[in-house]
Amino acid sequence: MDIKQNHSFMDMSNEKKVSEAIEYRRSIRVFKKENIDTDKVKECIRLASLAPTSSNMQLWEFYHIVSPAILSQISTVSFNQNAAKTANQMIVVVARKDLWKKRIQSNIQFLKNLYGNKPKSEYTKREKASLHYYKKIVPTLYFDFIGILGALKFLRYQIIGLFKPTYRQSRRSDMRVVAQKSAALAAQNFMISMASIGYDTCPMEGFDSLRVKKILGLGSGSEINMIIACGIREENGVYGERFRIPIEEIYFKI
Repeated sequence: MDIKQNHSFMDMSNEKKVSEAIEYRRSIRVFKKENIDTDKVKECIRLASLAPTSSNMQLWEFYHIVSPAILSQISTVSFNQNAAKTANQMIVVVARKDLWKKRIQSNIQFLKNLYGNKPKSEYTKREKASLHYYKKIVPTLYFDFIGILGALKFLRYQIIGLFKPTYRQSRRSDMRVVAQKSAALAAQNFMISMASIGYDTCPMEGFDSLRVKKILGLGSGSEINMIIACGIREENGVYGERFRIPIEEIYFKI
């Protein structure tokens, strides 16, 4: 089924508002033995991909697990926690910092298509700046050699920062964090989208990442951001009342 044509369920009368979906979402530890619609879950993944992402790099992948055999394998390497054992489906969110060159080219091609087929001399100042950003600035941030260039860039920016505001997160570890943050934003989009149609989720970080990658056939450049168990909540699926630190302790109006 063409995912672009599969939006009808989003118009369901019982679809929750954003605030309602956020309130409804809980980390469900036990799911019913009840199937959920694969196409609806796929549409929620599409919505996940609309999440904000640094420099529009979209350094993420989503593995939609529906095979009972693979679900069982991932449950095993997720320490057979209840959310994994009872999940009807799973989404493995993967951060792919290693795809930065490919994503840069995708952005450049998109911009060229957007600006039209014309000589470089006819680009506007803004169009030139956008292309320069992906051709020069972004590669400068992401390119590294066993961490050495990143350390040198970091030192350079710290010196520049003594005299004027500058971007300081330029090491390989910093860019890895950037990719993980974007993947997490997409994961949140997914879980809220699922909640809006009455589907439940549980983000899991308790798993053997090396074995998960082996099961999915992922290379060394891939990093598991989180595994999201999916299904319909059992009555005992929520383990307790929701606890949050009072807003007065975390909100600071300046």
